[in-house]
Amino acid sequence: MLNNNIQKWTLFITLSFIWGSSFILMKEGLESLTAFQVASVRIVCSGLFLLPIAIKGFRQIPLRKLHLIFFSGVLGSLMPAYLFCIAEQKIDSSLAGALNSLTPIFVIITGVLFFRRKTSIQKVIGILIAFAGSIILFISQSDLGEYYNYNYVLFVVLATFFYGLNVNVVVRYLKEIPSLQIVAIAMQLIAIPAGIVLYFSGYFSLDLSSHAVLVSSGYSAILGIFGTSIANILFYKLLKSAGAVFSSMVTYGIPFVAIIWGIVYREKIGWLQVFSLFIILIGVYYTNIKTDKK
Repeated sequence: MLNNNIQKWTLFITLSFIWGSSFILMKEGLESLTAFQVASVRIVCSGLFLLPIAIKGFRQIPLRKLHLIFFSGVLGSLMPAYLFCIAEQKIDSSLAGALNSLTPIFVIITGVLFFRRKTSIQKVIGILIAFAGSIILFISQSDLGEYYNYNYVLFVVLATFFYGLNVNVVVRYLKEIPSLQIVAIAMQLIAIPAGIVLYFSGYFSLDLSSHAVLVSSGYSAILGIFGTSIANILFYKLLKSAGAVFSSMVTYGIPFVAIIWGIVYREKIGWLQVFSLFIILIGVYYTNIKTDKK
């Protein structure tokens, strides 16, 4: 039990750091590329990185599961990649990271609505505590009303809905398939539409020798390798060992990383923001401790 808890929290912290850093990488990628180009480069590079694993994995996956793996890739990687990049054209990366904490809410909602899953009152309370911390973090942005386009917030909300739905799909239909194979094959399948979007986005008409384009492309590639490939492998491992609700609460660790990056980029960090992060941590801990007791 102790070793299992250590593994769970190690994966939790690692994923929080990787995904918390993803929003900054997106913002850097958008300096010289469009939202569709950043997201497409991200997915294509992720597919290329995992290609050797996928070649071997295709032989071991039942054909009847391929459509579910593709569906999982669309919900968990393809659509959110585009939605977050579109949103970050108009909203701050730290706000996108905070809004990402809606994911556990949608894990429960989609689980109840589409998969007839039951959830304990303890998990609901823990999630609501953590979500309250996210709301405080959201309103603590001092200049929130000055320049944020709230229509773009809806893109992030939709992405978190897809995340929540995907968690339930994996738990229900893909639990017996190794995490590495799910991610590797899913990335190959969704890299095809991403490559088509990349071509028609005009990316290959850009001056690819330009320093600015190379830097933005580099950030997008790093985003694909770490923020998509490696992170998804780790997430599915956590999902299978710790369950849907605790795994989805990784999104509550992301604002901590966003605050660290905010300090690095010399953004204003107030006591209200720090206080909200402690509330988030209490919610995560409460949910996990109740789950362990059960």
